[in-house]
This record gives sequence, structure tokens and C-alpha cells, in this order.
Amino acid sequence: MLELQGVTHVYPNGVRALDDVSLSIPKGMYGLLGPNGAGKSTLMRTVATLQTPTEGRITFGDIDVIEQPERLRERLGYLPQDFGVYPRVSAYDMLDHMAVLKGVASSSDRKATVETLLNQTNLWSVRKKAIAGFSGGMRQRFGIAQALIGNPELIIVDEPTAGLDPEERNRFLNLLAEIGENVVVILSTHIVEDVADLCPRMAVISDGRIRLEGAPRDLIDQARGTVWAKTIARDELGAMRERHEVISTRLFAGRTIIHVLSESDPGDGFEPVSGGLEDVYFSTLARTRRGPSEDALAA
Repeated sequence: MLELQGVTHVYPNGVRALDDVSLSIPKGMYGLLGPNGAGKSTLMRTVATLQTPTEGRITFGDIDVIEQPERLRERLGYLPQDFGVYPRVSAYDMLDHMAVLKGVASSSDRKATVETLLNQTNLWSVRKKAIAGFSGGMRQRFGIAQALIGNPELIIVDEPTAGLDPEERNRFLNLLAEIGENVVVILSTHIVEDVADLCPRMAVISDGRIRLEGAPRDLIDQARGTVWAKTIARDELGAMRERHEVISTRLFAGRTIIHVLSESDPGDGFEPVSGGLEDVYFSTLARTRRGPSEDALAA
């Protein structure tokens, strides 16, 4: 179990990137969902011991992460949003080198580790190819392979599917699902479908604060009756924004489908939406954007 209690991080320029974050993250896939700039990467770097929070406590089992970062690193696998490699080195040689850095001293143990990981991430056929020639999806699978060296108990992946085509995304998510059965895996992303497809628990973060936390199905049930939909002409959108709290729009067959947030029937031809995680996410962000006075009026 990974526990965060009151974690706050303020950068030297005064930006409060994390604000009193408290979470309990059990074994399995856990989704951290939020827009760009919400504080996801700051939180992941903090948990990964790459920076020390201004305030708060983080524990993983019996490890005090802030006081004993080296102990966590022995059990950690980390795939950051951007990671660098030596471009002219082959995938096999790079994994072998990283295994040495992770403390796998025996050449036979390294051979077994590298070969297992290359097969697990479906990279065996390109093991001798320079990483510079890898596609985006292949690079991400290589990133997971290096994160799995040493059988980590905590795995952090930060925006892992951004930029992947649908086939590579599915392959990557299936790999994460297999890995996440017996360890803690934190999936940090702004892509709602990634969390909906994989994670039995999740949190929404915005402006450095946790705005919502729970099981996706429970959160969807709680949102039912608060989101309403209507199909309109594109030139009606401005007027609708003035009258309703529009949380999302999409085009369909030359018309615009809008979803609005309302605790009761907004009238105006709107129909209730059965709901999905995307509506939960957008309605949470909409409530976050309200000022205190607007929240009081809405209540």
C-alpha cells in the first residue's frame, strides 16, 4: 500500500504544484487523471523520490519514502513522460546496461532478465535494433521493459499512451494490465479512456489538489442525473454557453452534441445522459473552475 498524507510542494517561484494531497493506493492499477498542468508529473516525481515535497508524508509498506528514498528505489520501476536513451545502442545492450545499474551483477541473471523482458514487451524480434529506429509504441514498450528490471513492487507510468496509435495503445494497455495484477501500478494520464479501461480505482487531480477519488463505476453512478445532452446547430453553441454550464462538446454528422452540468432538469430540450467516466471527469473539472460564490449558489 502506498500512502500519501498531506503532501504539498511549493516551487521556489511560489507556484503551489501540490496542495495537501492525501491518497491510499492499493495493489493493482490506479488511475491519476487530470489535465495538463494539473500537478500529475510533480506528484509522480515526488513519489519516485526525484524531488522532496515541501510538506507531508509518503510511505510504501514499512518504507518512509522521504526519509529512506534509497529503499524505495530498490522496489521502484519508473517510466517518466519523457525518457532519454543512447540512440545508437541496441535494445538488448541497453537493457543489459540498465540491469547492471539496478544491481543485477550476475551475467547469467542479466541474460535471463533481459530476454524475459524483451519477450514480455514483444521486442525480442528487434532486440538488436538501435533504439533510435524504434516507433513511438516500441519506445514506450522499451520504457516499460526498463521499468520492470528487478521485479519492482511499485511501478509509476506518466502519460504512457500519449501519441500512440490505437493498435499500439491497446498493446501497451494490455501489457500494463498484466503487470498490474500483483503490484502497485500508478497510471498518470489526461486520457479518460486509459483509466476507464484499466483502473479499478482512480483520482482526479486539478490545480495540485485531489478533486475526486473512488471506483470509476461508483463515481459514474454518483454523477447520474447531473449531466444532460442536446444536439444543436453549431451557431447555437455561444447562446447555450450563456444559459447553461457546458462541460463538453463534440461534432456528429455536421451537428454539435453538448453535455451540460445541472443538478435538475435544465429544460430547453435536454435529455438525461446515462453517464460515463468522461462526463464524471469533465463535470469535476467544471465544478473546480467555479468560484466559491458560484458553488454556494449552485448548492
